[in-house]
Amino acid sequence: MSTTSGDHASHSHSFDADRVAEWDEREASADSAGAARDIADVPAVEVLSTACIHLMSAAAVKLGLGDEEGAESFTDLDEARKLINALAGLVTAAAPEISDSHARPIRDGLRTLQLRFREISLIPDPHGQGPGEKFTGPVS
Repeated sequence: MSTTSGDHASHSHSFDADRVAEWDEREASADSAGAARDIADVPAVEVLSTACIHLMSAAAVKLGLGDEEGAESFTDLDEARKLINALAGLVTAAAPEISDSHARPIRDGLRTLQLRFREISLIPDPHGQGPGEKFTGPVS
């Protein structure tokens, strides 16, 4: 059941394009302010941990450790090296700030990635010069 009569149901409004653009701009500005408020509510330890997890996940995929069939086809050691270096730098720099209880599992994951890299690399890096080892020290 409609609350409008037949005459009003077919009535349409035409809006000035400038007014619509202004509304869109205000809405986008409100969304942006909302996003800033959302980020402001997130503790730094969560932001840092999330960044580490993203780097770790991307490195795992580049090392052929994806869940899907044929994950090995995504192996790219050059890309994996870059991601592992970034992860090692971030976790080393952030560890004093995020506490050992948050840093330890990230370091464990990093070590696993470093060992996997060494395992599948056709030309092994010299000891202590593998990805991330300038931040973490030699991995064995």
